[in-house]
Amino acid sequence: MAGLPELDVELVRKDFPILDRIVHGDRPLVYLDSAATSQKPRAVLDAEREYYELHNANVHRGIHVLAEEATALYEAARDKVAAFIGAPDRHEVVFTKNSTEALNLVAYAFSNAAAFGAEAGRFRLAPGDEVVITEMEHHSNLVPWQMLCQRTGATLRWLGLTDDGRLDLSNLDEVVNPRTKVVSFVHQSNILGTLNPVETIAARAREVGALTVVDGSQSAPHLPVDVAGLGVDFFAFTGHKMCGPTGIGVLWGRRELLEVMPPFLGGGEMIELVTLEGSTYAPPPHRFEAGTPMIAQAVGLGAAVDYLTGLAGGAGMAAVAAHEHALTAYALERLVEVPGLRIIGPAEPVDRGGAISFLLAGKDGRAIHPHDVGQVLDEQGIAVRVGHHCARPVCLRYGVPATTRASFHLYTTTGEIDALVEGLAGVRRFFGA
Repeated sequence: MAGLPELDVELVRKDFPILDRIVHGDRPLVYLDSAATSQKPRAVLDAEREYYELHNANVHRGIHVLAEEATALYEAARDKVAAFIGAPDRHEVVFTKNSTEALNLVAYAFSNAAAFGAEAGRFRLAPGDEVVITEMEHHSNLVPWQMLCQRTGATLRWLGLTDDGRLDLSNLDEVVNPRTKVVSFVHQSNILGTLNPVETIAARAREVGALTVVDGSQSAPHLPVDVAGLGVDFFAFTGHKMCGPTGIGVLWGRRELLEVMPPFLGGGEMIELVTLEGSTYAPPPHRFEAGTPMIAQAVGLGAAVDYLTGLAGGAGMAAVAAHEHALTAYALERLVEVPGLRIIGPAEPVDRGGAISFLLAGKDGRAIHPHDVGQVLDEQGIAVRVGHHCARPVCLRYGVPATTRASFHLYTTTGEIDALVEGLAGVRRFFGA
């Protein structure tokens, strides 16, 4: 991108202590598993430690100094996240444990709506209603909707995949129709790397009056996100994939929807008034944050947001996205040089991110099992992910039992891509190719 400051990757890597690890005795760690979880910079590690050392207390309602400090830090993290994703209102940011809980929160609101008043009508489902997902979903954006349809009698439908790993939108108007009540889909696939046309799908959902839910687990950590500009109703992502701690995720929802959406969990923090006969509920976001929240993790996530937005002289996520785009293009070029390698997903660096799944064949042309590929690479210090990546329908669509996946982040280098290519040559030699 013209005029955009470049990310100084070698300088960035100095912020991540784990990248200095030596494994298996003498092998420098080559970490290519960032789609599963990212590594953490010192700024995040320090923020969590400082919270516990200096400010540890429960948040909200406490009047002593530690409680006030903890509350200020926790709510400041909400402000940072809201700005990071372009949320118009800080009250639209709900903290959850992870993306899975965020997506379940919305799905359960649909089945809980039957017990609430007329204001919850947008969230009622019944036999004859339809829920639409896609064939490339992570299980966290598939199973909750299957369960919802089982609870309500609604019908689950989905958009399929093309042979090259893109969403097949040729029948979008037929699948998303006046019976559709919710359309939930991934922004960027964790297995294929495909970046989906959110605005196109969301526009069709609006035409038929359906709500849109987007799984941004693989997009928010890697590219600038503007939830208001996307035109969606809900957006979920997780902290541990964007250089933040585990145990913290985010659900963003339009405020007018959150205000009428039934709660997911009941207990402390999420209530307004309680009697033995019944309860009323707090306004959002606290209505959806029952119990003691993930305070230290929220503080760590706020630090991660500060770190990411401050990169490349303030270019932030735009610089991260540019670096990862160039890295993905380089990786796609290098990987096709490996004999017997087949990429599952888009082979061109257009509308795709840095998660590349592939199969590797031996000398007889038969695929080497991904678990064997991963184990031999690990012996060379190269960390990749193997399996169906919680996206088994994708593997079924392409007729493969599993894949090997290499995935990148802001700290990944072209030298690590070269190491992967050399490592895959070593795998083929190991199996006699």
